[in-house]
Amino acid sequence: MFPRITDPQAWTLFLDRDGVINKKLPGDYVKSWDEFEFLPGVLTSLVQLRKYFNRIVIVTNQQGIGKGIMNFSDLKAIHDQMLDEIEQNGGLIDAIYFCPDLENSLSRNRKPETGMAMRAKKEFPEIEFKNSVMVGDALSDMDFAGKLGMVAVYLGTDKQIIDNNKNKIDYVFNNLKEFADFLYENNQK
Repeated sequence: MFPRITDPQAWTLFLDRDGVINKKLPGDYVKSWDEFEFLPGVLTSLVQLRKYFNRIVIVTNQQGIGKGIMNFSDLKAIHDQMLDEIEQNGGLIDAIYFCPDLENSLSRNRKPETGMAMRAKKEFPEIEFKNSVMVGDALSDMDFAGKLGMVAVYLGTDKQIIDNNKNKIDYVFNNLKEFADFLYENNQK
């Protein structure tokens, strides 16, 4: 059973970006704000989720930089606009950590490795991974959560992935809004 969050000050929410917050571009990367599209319900969900988490941080692999398809300033412009939109809608993201390295780089910062979580803990020492939730749409997100002892929440509908990875996935929802609604219901009991 999902833990009741009776003390939001003790909990941290880690979110993947593409496929969780914004629409994923199959076979491509979000390279500019024009290509960025919030998924339905995300902006209101982020407001709702803030009631249960002291910190909300984004951890995202962004190998489009490593491939030379975009650069750091492109990513910063996207993230600045994204944060602005989230704040205008009443939400708050405490920090964004990203890894520009290629998938085959063996980078300690690229999920499923834990470097971005360690950077978050360094910046916010109160973070306890045992009181953290990772929400993502990829198995690398679930492996990241597992390495740190976090609750692993998978967003997606691919039955084969879900069935073949039950040992890595604690909870499954179709989208972030479903997860936020579940937390609300779970904490009303």
